[in-house]
Amino acid sequence: MTYNNKPNPDDRSDNVEKLQEMIVNTVDNIQKAEETMQNVSGEDRAHIEAKNERRRESIDAMRSEIKDENSAR
Repeated sequence: MTYNNKPNPDDRSDNVEKLQEMIVNTVDNIQKAEETMQNVSGEDRAHIEAKNERRRESIDAMRSEIKDENSAR
């Protein structure tokens, strides 16, 4: 049996598009979670709020990465 140990070439041509799609999905998840928060309280609400804050931080990081990718093009 032969193994191909060569790494795949680094294809970054669609990274910006993928990141933009990830941002859209994350924003959608934030909105859905905020709708859910209307029906919960206490600890569940705190968990959702914390998760949404992490999502917002991820969006900031993805936007920064998009800027990096655009400047590298």
